[in-house]
Amino acid sequence: MVLVNTALIIGGGIGGLATALGLKRKGIDVEIVERMEQSQVYHVGIIVQGNFLHALGRLGLAEKAIAAGFPYDGFHNYDANGNFLFSQPPIYMGDGDFPAFLGLTRPALHEVQLDAVREEGIPLRLGVTYEKLEDLGDKVSVTFTDGSTKSYDIVIAADGVNSPTRKLLFGDKYEPAFTGQGVWRYNIPRPADLKDMMLFRAKPGGTAGLVPLTKNTMYLFYVGGESGNPYFPPETLAKELQDRIAVYKGPIESVRPHITDPKLVVYRPLFATLVREPWHRGRIVLLGDACHASTPHMGQGAALAVEDAVVLAEELTTAKDIDTALSNHFNRRFERCKQVVEGSMAIGAHELDPNDGLDVPALFGRVYQTLAQPLSPTAPARSSLVQEPV
Repeated sequence: MVLVNTALIIGGGIGGLATALGLKRKGIDVEIVERMEQSQVYHVGIIVQGNFLHALGRLGLAEKAIAAGFPYDGFHNYDANGNFLFSQPPIYMGDGDFPAFLGLTRPALHEVQLDAVREEGIPLRLGVTYEKLEDLGDKVSVTFTDGSTKSYDIVIAADGVNSPTRKLLFGDKYEPAFTGQGVWRYNIPRPADLKDMMLFRAKPGGTAGLVPLTKNTMYLFYVGGESGNPYFPPETLAKELQDRIAVYKGPIESVRPHITDPKLVVYRPLFATLVREPWHRGRIVLLGDACHASTPHMGQGAALAVEDAVVLAEELTTAKDIDTALSNHFNRRFERCKQVVEGSMAIGAHELDPNDGLDVPALFGRVYQTLAQPLSPTAPARSSLVQEPV
């Protein structure tokens, strides 16, 4: 039984587009509003894993995402001098056709999702968001920033880590906290012999990595301490990144000279939050980073958002009523998201203080064991699908 006929999605990012597709394919009329005036994203790389591809496959887009990126099987960790530490365990979801890992550019994933939205005929209004939400019990009345008004059976806010809707529902209770770190990214040519992801851990310091994105491109990233959340003038970004990775030898040292254009450096301070109570109030519900924003240490932000979308669409077409559907969505998603948010923050804290006693490989193993479990409660449990670190 479909519980809603109409839905508004606030936010045209990974989670918002995935939710729109999931609901539309369940027969629900969906509209998306995105406050940005152009549907574009930063030209950075992202890392996705088996559970992301499993969830995206439920939307029929996994193969297109794989074709747009660079699939690989290895995720290897080294110290700052290039000495091998351990290999990260893949997340096995029982999907033999999917690679263990996938690197792809954020614009490439965006186009895969946008193409599907266009094919489904889902309206996407750019440069517009809501000005007022009023839950009327059986509907949500929405006043938009362009002055128009309309009512929907449900409003789903996938409006990011700084979600205005989270603030509307919960006040300042779950304001994102600066974690003390920032992430730097820069796309560079990929040498033919770099076919897996390489992570280099400095103690103390941060983590640098090389991730294949396409046949010809990879990206360098660095995650490290940024005390006080400083501001960097744009023209200094290349030099700032070069300075931060100067401690690394081997492959990182060899790519350092490629960092020349400050306009191509993407820097973001890292914030995190986790809403620890049901993510809805009435017929308004949060999704993705709006309710569980994670740092990138486990590479799970995109995956959790798409999983949210799949589970929400399932609940809205199987539960007995809308409150049950939204409560079930929270109950099915919370522990999974909690482990990623808290685990990622623990790794970040360990990078700032390597003497805290954290066993990083064991933490990855525990969290990935959870992520290997099926999204649907009727699917068989997978208790031994995560490889032990070597």
